[in-house]
Amino acid sequence: MATNIFVNLPVNDLRKSIEFFTKVGYTFNPQFTDETSTCMVISDTIYAMLLTHDKFKLFSKKEIVDAKKNVEVLIALSEESKEKVNELVDKAVAAGGKEGESQDQGFMFARTYDDLDGHTWEVFWMDPSAI
Repeated sequence: MATNIFVNLPVNDLRKSIEFFTKVGYTFNPQFTDETSTCMVISDTIYAMLLTHDKFKLFSKKEIVDAKKNVEVLIALSEESKEKVNELVDKAVAAGGKEGESQDQGFMFARTYDDLDGHTWEVFWMDPSAI
């Protein structure tokens, strides 16, 4: 059985975050969605739990960082081609995300964007023959 990953992210406005990530192309599991949280489906084994700050605080006593000013994690997702990388990041930017750095090392191509709350998403493609 594959291991699933659930990345928990605090968001300022759950409704706006759902609208943003819907425009990027993600879907949501209604079984795990209410007014305080939602389960964003990234793949068959990768999910992002978007949680209001009050809900997030139920899981950790630590202070929630302002991801627009500080970074604690970079969320890196692979895609099957450079075109898919561009497609996803272009959608995110069109939906209101902020484009970040990009890299093209020939065997690896990556672009980043910050979502509405400042969480950084790195989308990359790597040439399988270069591994």
